[in-house]
Amino acid sequence: MSVGTTQDAARPATAPSARAPWPLIPEQDPFYAAPPDLGRHAPGAVLRTRRVELALFGVVPQRISAWQLLYRTCDLNDVPEVAVTTVLLPWGADPTVPRPLVSFQCAIDGVSSRCFPSYALRRGARALGAIPQLELPVIGAALARGWAVSVPDHGGMSGQFGVAREPGYRSLDGIRAALNFTPLGLGPTTPVGLWGYSGGGLATAWAAELAAEYAPELTIVGAVAGSPVGDLASAFIRLNGTFLSGFATVCVAALRRAYPALDRLLIDEVHPEFLGLLAQAESRTTFELIPRFAGKNIDKYSRTTFSELLARPEMRYVLDDIRPGVQAPTMPMLVIQGVNDELIAVADVDAHVERYVAAGAAIRYVRDRLSLHLPLLYIGTPFTMNWLADRLAQRDTGPTGTDTVWSLAFGKREAVGHLRFAKVFGRMLAARPITAPVRPTASVTPRRSVA
Repeated sequence: MSVGTTQDAARPATAPSARAPWPLIPEQDPFYAAPPDLGRHAPGAVLRTRRVELALFGVVPQRISAWQLLYRTCDLNDVPEVAVTTVLLPWGADPTVPRPLVSFQCAIDGVSSRCFPSYALRRGARALGAIPQLELPVIGAALARGWAVSVPDHGGMSGQFGVAREPGYRSLDGIRAALNFTPLGLGPTTPVGLWGYSGGGLATAWAAELAAEYAPELTIVGAVAGSPVGDLASAFIRLNGTFLSGFATVCVAALRRAYPALDRLLIDEVHPEFLGLLAQAESRTTFELIPRFAGKNIDKYSRTTFSELLARPEMRYVLDDIRPGVQAPTMPMLVIQGVNDELIAVADVDAHVERYVAAGAAIRYVRDRLSLHLPLLYIGTPFTMNWLADRLAQRDTGPTGTDTVWSLAFGKREAVGHLRFAKVFGRMLAARPITAPVRPTASVTPRRSVA
């Protein structure tokens, strides 16, 4: 099952302990170290496992069965590397009961290892401002459906937020690792769903695009990409100098790690002060960055204008490479986006969807008039899970195409879903067990996909 197992992964779950030590950050934690013979292992091979305890904001212990898997994957250039996924079951779940697997890509949106889900979701994690901590209730709602969940560190050990294709490789290899991890009770024919929002939606889009070629053996029946950025180049221009310019800064800090030509361009063309800002971005969580970098305009730190910098061949190559949508996902896909989103432009996501449709993908695209960026994550959760449950059960999810609605919160089915979501969140706040129904709310018998 694994190499170098650090704990007995198959031992029965126990209640959260009264006290938990502070977890080590990944750079200091031996669990994350790659074995010397990494290249001999197949993509998705489980190299090391351990049980972990999760907590809301690192404080409120969660009664969720959780393990972490170190597995083999690859980077942008197909060089073998390791990554970690946190795999979850409902509390007390019977692993002999068939269930689907959902790979939930968090909005890591940071370079600092304190933003990695494998660290930020753990009890005792000092990760205030890491977005995955805000997404744990959504993950809990998926577990309450009876689903198994994989939460990969899709940015890799270097936190390479925004880099092309890599999030897809790491997410798909995390699924492979989860399917081969005996305590989850999954198998090669387990139906799989992909789900992510914002930066996690972008990672989900990459995984959906690459799945047929990179991991054709996986039974991925549907993918949900919420507000999936669409075009990072456009976002750079729009956010530069605004209150939200920290998102663009941290993305540049990550991209320079993966694209050496970009790194050289920055060293040549920007002032040392901006390079210092990039270094600061590498050590801070996402929401720590927002006030610190608010209003920063690269024109003030560059030997040329931002527009001229973006026109340089080195920059154009990177910006073209990181734009998703060229390759059509082969599974049905749901995309949701706020019309008045203050962070992700609806026009960029419109264009992303149009690229998919032109390439032959089956896309249902729903635009929400009332929601801003972060609220749509929660407002759209019941709608998203209902669509995903239908896909996992191989039920018809309705027609493809684009709809613009006032709110994804409206509708009888969604209203019931919000009540259930609130109940799950209440149980998490009270440190009560997140349990599953007697049978997971989706069939796990693979059948012919319905688009």
